[in-house]
Amino acid sequence: MLGGLERIIGAQLESVSQDMQRAADELRATELEATAGGGAVKVRVTGLGEILQVKIDPTVVEAGDVELIEDLICAGVREAMRRCAELKRERIMGALPFGGMGMQLPDLL
Repeated sequence: MLGGLERIIGAQLESVSQDMQRAADELRATELEATAGGGAVKVRVTGLGEILQVKIDPTVVEAGDVELIEDLICAGVREAMRRCAELKRERIMGALPFGGMGMQLPDLL
């Protein structure tokens, strides 16, 4: 009887593993964009949090306020990472049995 239970648990674990891999693949292929300063800075990231691009409006650079530019970049990156973390949580919870049953998970991917 134990052998049957082990097979069932093994199959369930394999299924969860495949679902997690599929979620990671989807996140890797997903791109998110966040802006700061009313669009003065745009940050594009993958669903896994890899920064792909930072765009700065030339008029901000022309103004020469380095501190403002630094603040806008930080704000844009923070917002992009927040969106990325939210998306990762959704995808990972969807890959877990019963949607993770409301568990709070650390950043797994």
